[in-house]
Amino acid sequence: MREIIFDTETTGLDPNADRVIEIGAIELVNRFASGRSFHVYINPDGREVHPEALAVHGISNAQLLDKPKFAAIVDDFLAFVGDGKLIAHNAGFDMGFINAELGRLGQPPFAPDRVIDSLALARRRHPMGPNSLDALCKRYGVDNSHRTKHGALLDSELLAEVYIELAGGRQAALGLTVEVDPRPSRGGGAAGPATIGPRPVPLPPRLDAEAEAAHARMVAKLGDGALWKRYLQ
Repeated sequence: MREIIFDTETTGLDPNADRVIEIGAIELVNRFASGRSFHVYINPDGREVHPEALAVHGISNAQLLDKPKFAAIVDDFLAFVGDGKLIAHNAGFDMGFINAELGRLGQPPFAPDRVIDSLALARRRHPMGPNSLDALCKRYGVDNSHRTKHGALLDSELLAEVYIELAGGRQAALGLTVEVDPRPSRGGGAAGPATIGPRPVPLPPRLDAEAEAAHARMVAKLGDGALWKRYLQ
């Protein structure tokens, strides 16, 4: 099973007027990182980066002048995705931009059934939130201390770790090694068998003090005959 964790950075918020300026993607095979990745900066074809967007990702117009346009990288991106499922955090945003870029080139959009929104998964699993990428990294013990600004490849790497936990943890895979595509990644790294060892640091408890206190308040209102009372004795 191939899944592609990906993220985009853009010139703004409107897929009809703004453009994709960065794509980062990580390949998972049976919920393990295969070692293959895709990363590219993209010339926005005359669109200016909005100041609000610049504050988020730090990618300036000057940095993009010598970068390829979307038409020049689309075949590489589609080849990397292949038949894999696409996973993104708040996927509607990223897919809106990707499909708009494809549409400008006369390419068909990705079908909705090929896309998984990790934000929707997080909201179902943790309905009390928060469910931002940073909050989920904290919940699952994923080190994001080096994330000072948004970046498509870095955010994809962090999301890959978070998504594995959202999908049931590494136990979801049937083995500790996977055979991966021997082709090198676009970033130049060679892929090989991925070996997963034990966690160096156990995951933190899923319940924090605030959640435990809220539960205690709820139980206190149930009355002396409530089953929960027996577990608190």
